Amino acid sequence: MPSSLRICLAALVALMLSACQSAFFAVVNRHSDRPAVSVVYDADRALSLDVYRPAAPVSDAPVVVFFYGGSWRRGSRAQYRFVGSRLAQHGVVAIVADYRTYPAAGFPDFVGDAARAVRWTRDHAQAYGGDPRRLFVAGHSAGAQIAALLGTDARHLAAVGMVPRDLAGVIGLAGPYDFSIGPRLAPVFGPRTQWPDAMALRFVDGDEPPFLLVHGDADRTVDVDNSRRLDAALRGHGEASTLRVLPGAHHFAPAAAFYNPARSPTVLPAVLDFVSTTGPTSAAGPDAARNAARVLTD
Repeated sequence: MPSSLRICLAALVALMLSACQSAFFAVVNRHSDRPAVSVVYDADRALSLDVYRPAAPVSDAPVVVFFYGGSWRRGSRAQYRFVGSRLAQHGVVAIVADYRTYPAAGFPDFVGDAARAVRWTRDHAQAYGGDPRRLFVAGHSAGAQIAALLGTDARHLAAVGMVPRDLAGVIGLAGPYDFSIGPRLAPVFGPRTQWPDAMALRFVDGDEPPFLLVHGDADRTVDVDNSRRLDAALRGHGEASTLRVLPGAHHFAPAAAFYNPARSPTVLPAVLDFVSTTGPTSAAGPDAARNAARVLTD
């Protein structure tokens, strides 16, 4: 096939995928509330985040910073209004943050972007009714990989003056934590020597916050064993980790629960329970939360 034809076909496929993706997010966001405010958190890199606040005034709500998926190549905070909106409806101050994607930036730069979004959130959470001591990070797919690295590899938060246990917890939805980097992902993750640094599993050493991992066992994009291995490593180091496996569920199922809770009815309650009972303000206390490790199959 002539190279010019291959280029045209590739462009056509990209256009079709973009159109399908736009239509999909238009559907899932059609009943979602818009953010209370949008803020530039990193002017040097032109990065912004959206803040979603509960309708009723709050002063000590849990705070969740959410990072979207997209194979580290695409995505935007506006597409994930359905996540921020749903969390805010349930009393959570939700932050959906943009980060740079490839080719604008590769690994580890997008993790650095996420760390700066987390630091901004901790510094400003109280202004929106959130408790900075109840600060969680979450993500779906590539976003879950980013969130997990913030909770395991201390270097990323150290760059913004924080440590992993400044986080009340990490929520990973269908995330890759110990994955193969082939030709398609190699440009994103740069020199082969730094590929191991992209694996959250590698950094589990006993200084992590509690984790909630949700994964479908029919996920053909990111194998559920990623979550199983990370959960086992965390519990092996005495850390609190809950793994919720969704039978027959595909890659997007954990995120789909935020726009249609009936699709995966156990996911949203699990997330809300995690952010309401985990962390320093938990009535049970941090030691009890750390001992609450469990594996659940829905």
